Amino acid sequence: MVIIEHLAKRYGNVRAVNDLSFQVKPGAVTGFLGPNGAGKTTTLRMATHLIRPDAGRVTFDGVEYEHLTKPPRHVGLALEPIVFHPGRRAIDHLMMLAPYAGVGRKRCEQVLGLVGLDGVAHKRVGKFSLGMRGRLNLASALLGDPQTLLLDEPVNGLDPEGIRWIRELLRTLADQGRTILISSHLLSEVQQTVDNVVIIAHGELVYQGSLQALEDLGSSQIVVQTGEPEALRTLASENGWTITSDGPRTVKIQGATAAEVGSVAYTAGIPLEGLNSESTDLESIFFDLTQGHGRMR
Repeated sequence: MVIIEHLAKRYGNVRAVNDLSFQVKPGAVTGFLGPNGAGKTTTLRMATHLIRPDAGRVTFDGVEYEHLTKPPRHVGLALEPIVFHPGRRAIDHLMMLAPYAGVGRKRCEQVLGLVGLDGVAHKRVGKFSLGMRGRLNLASALLGDPQTLLLDEPVNGLDPEGIRWIRELLRTLADQGRTILISSHLLSEVQQTVDNVVIIAHGELVYQGSLQALEDLGSSQIVVQTGEPEALRTLASENGWTITSDGPRTVKIQGATAAEVGSVAYTAGIPLEGLNSESTDLESIFFDLTQGHGRMR
């Protein structure tokens, strides 16, 4: 398990990360989401002590990164931007990292096969496409067969087939009980990959929970205009419906159909001036959370 506690980082007058706390549980893929500049990469770099936090700490199964013995055996890290020596062959790049992970050539060849690069193991990285570089970056993260993976924009540069491939790979790794955190600035890129979601904006947590719970926020709701909103709110509570928002003459309800609301209101003698159904997609919810900076947990 990865535990992030009260993490903070400031660059001059810019607050990159502010009192950020959340957990990443094993056996699931967690999406770490937020717009560009939200503080995702800074957080991942602080987690692995590439950047020193001003406050807070990150532990991996109870141990901070700098105290891990052979860190690549515990935490696999693939950060943006992807940088390789263009004249070095793929296998040589992994062989250079192998001593730090405590592995040999056989493991280097295995991970190249795992990410679909075994056929170009002796090709120079300078000839690789962006998607192939992404696969090699993932191979580097997997080299030590770590329990935890921290992946920054892992689908960047991949074609649809590559995105489906990495989705299946991450699902397999999660099913093995590993802890996986993948960052992205687009919810749509990871929507079919993740189980849980952590969303930050301006370096602060604005949402954490399951993807299903986030999707439920976008479920259809009934928008009711009435001159007796208080009576309608009481009626909604009595029927176990959820009021998502209300105003002087408008009540928004989840957990019922328009027909059910209309029928119950009619029976109770509550006059309705308007009744319609609306739904919000996930991208709109994501935008509202990150731009409006409303907090949901």
